[in-house]
Amino acid sequence: MPVDRSSLIPALTNIATRLRIDSLTSTSEAGSGHPTSCCSAADLVAALFFAEMRFDPKDPHNVDSDRFILSKGHAAPLLYAAWAEAGAFDRSELLKLRTLESDLEGHPTPRLPFVDVATGSLGQGICAGVGCALNARRIKSDYRTFVLLGDGESAEGSVWEAADVAAMDGLDSLCGMTDVNALGQSRATMWQHDMEQFARRWRAFGWHAIVIDGHDLNAILDAYAEARQTKGQPTMILARTIKGKGVSWVEGKNGWHGKTFKKGDELDRALAELDKQFVPAAGGVDLARQIPKPAAVARPAVTPKPIAPPTYTLGEAVATREAYGAAIAKLATADPRVVALDADVKNSTFSDKFEKVAPERFFENFIAEQVMIGASMGLAARGAIPFPSTFACFLSRAYDFIRMAAISGVGIKMAGSHAGVSIGEDGPSQMALEDLAMCRAEPNITVLYPSDGVSAERLVALAAYHPGPAYIRTSRPKTPVIYSNEETFTVGGLKVLRESANDVATVIGAGITVFEALKAYDQLKTAGMPIRVIDLYSVSPVDREGLVAAGRATGGRLITVEDHYAAGGIGDAVAEAVADAGLTVHRLAVREIPRSGKPDELLDRFGISAAHIADAVRALAARR
Repeated sequence: MPVDRSSLIPALTNIATRLRIDSLTSTSEAGSGHPTSCCSAADLVAALFFAEMRFDPKDPHNVDSDRFILSKGHAAPLLYAAWAEAGAFDRSELLKLRTLESDLEGHPTPRLPFVDVATGSLGQGICAGVGCALNARRIKSDYRTFVLLGDGESAEGSVWEAADVAAMDGLDSLCGMTDVNALGQSRATMWQHDMEQFARRWRAFGWHAIVIDGHDLNAILDAYAEARQTKGQPTMILARTIKGKGVSWVEGKNGWHGKTFKKGDELDRALAELDKQFVPAAGGVDLARQIPKPAAVARPAVTPKPIAPPTYTLGEAVATREAYGAAIAKLATADPRVVALDADVKNSTFSDKFEKVAPERFFENFIAEQVMIGASMGLAARGAIPFPSTFACFLSRAYDFIRMAAISGVGIKMAGSHAGVSIGEDGPSQMALEDLAMCRAEPNITVLYPSDGVSAERLVALAAYHPGPAYIRTSRPKTPVIYSNEETFTVGGLKVLRESANDVATVIGAGITVFEALKAYDQLKTAGMPIRVIDLYSVSPVDREGLVAAGRATGGRLITVEDHYAAGGIGDAVAEAVADAGLTVHRLAVREIPRSGKPDELLDRFGISAAHIADAVRALAARR
């Protein structure tokens, strides 16, 4: 039953006070954390959790529950205190904050069932919120998404990428709250308490902006109601708050960011002051018990249809980027959970093939790679299977989001096209030569690198249903189809394309360099020097046993060749895999900043052409 304001406000006042007390005691016990950042937002969170959101504390994954993302992740103790107050777990657990045995980490991660995405790298939560709101539209749910940002965080460019996209998409189920407490880590924030500076920016980006006193619970409740009634655009509630609110001697004081109250007199003094802020409340008002649950909606389980197999002809010239587009279009018709996101390059990545068959699940972000990856995180956290794609080099702009996606463990399936010097004349600014290293550096990102149309389609389908994040590297040049349409692939596998009992070396390539290795094979075979050729289509994880077996069968002579810088790519992946077997690797890679030119010229100029492979084989063979 609804609670009238005369009973509601005192109850919320007391909850906000308990949230402040819990934030102080947990951080003091831990000896680290950000209690004053929690205190400024306590009233916003109390009103949101106990008078606005619909959720079940015992079933936080309910698909129709309202979502809350703490973008200012350093206020994690406040988040944990709110969920404990709601009954998700016992409050005694709060005193284990930041300890090794507890999932109540310094910043939120999805180890906790009520956390959708990891936050703490600022500017990311609002991007994930865009994805959560898009997912509500995808499944036709009326759940709302709430995101709490900090005012210092609002300097991040990704916040404004999200603002643009959310307004463009008319995401009226998305409500942001900015905790404008005027103090950052080292000094006052950009606009401090000039609320009009915030409001005019959000209005300029197409949001409905509401300015309030962030410690006036009536004003907060009115703002949430106004946001709920706003249609056609997202809402940003701009709350003027005081950092350290509730503890008079630190309120609005600089130098308290990330500083805890010392156990003993300091903490006791702060808690004594907070204790005096409890107010008489009407008997029988238990807001935690009265949290409205999401409406029960019968949703049938999704059973994907079989994915249509590739239909290529051996020898047919097909760019793997084009095969990628064909593959995600097939997935679109097979599984309603699959969505695609673009950064205004859909006609180059061929993700426009997806748009043609499922336009309602194709999300255009324009040239804003950070929000594209961030929104993908939110979509994946809510059950979608997102495929964000752009030129591989531009994913580096969103690398911090990729890093946080790995921490979150969410199943985003990134695709980067136009990789390496093989793109040709566009020059080094467009040549991704560090993308494999970037994604391999994260321990749970699957990295796949197809060489032809068949492997591209098969690997895209594998990535879709493989747990966790994945990266698929595609190429610009057309390459001949070398696999039959019935060929199968596995994550962590490889293909031996050429072998004999007399092979003098093993050459390992992936993508475009597979074909340079095959050319070298033909040249060397004519000269009576057969080589083993491996397509290392799974770069992370790799098939250690297969690589070691090939190395031992070919006199320990392993050569990797990659259209990538030497650090962190295929050479390093292979070397790491075979090192404990006593094998070493000779690496051919791009070792300097490249330049414009024709693809074949560039492959040769930068040491990864068939001629360079053949020379490397001869040099290694001469050492025996």
